[in-house]
Amino acid sequence: MKHVFHKSSTKLNEKERWHLQRYLEMSKELRRAYELKEAYQAWFSHAKEKGTQMREVKEELHEFYELVRRSEIPEMNKAIKTLQNWQTEILNSFIYSYSNGFLEGINNSTKVLKRNAFGFRSFDRFRAKILLTHQYKGIGVHIG
Repeated sequence: MKHVFHKSSTKLNEKERWHLQRYLEMSKELRRAYELKEAYQAWFSHAKEKGTQMREVKEELHEFYELVRRSEIPEMNKAIKTLQNWQTEILNSFIYSYSNGFLEGINNSTKVLKRNAFGFRSFDRFRAKILLTHQYKGIGVHIG
């Protein structure tokens, strides 16, 4: 039933809500961690809506940091360190609509091809296979 912890509390059905309450009653620390997860989700949703109002978003993020510090959960404090290290990039992702997801997808599929390319003896053929896989035309290399 771990999926009930990942879902937003607003999207849980009655049965999932019952399971969630049952597990949260078993541990105070688990309840605090779940509340922090919900607080982060609320901040993230608000940050997506108010992406251009960076001062407000940043202040709310610092409030979230303080909430985590007061929770005294060591693992959450470690996660906060990661958020703080990447804070500029995270906040910029709300302002700018650019994403490198498409490029990461191409890189991932190229790496999969490379792992499966034990039969390629020629780099030119391997390169052609990569380009053909990504549907590039006019590559200048003839296979055959």
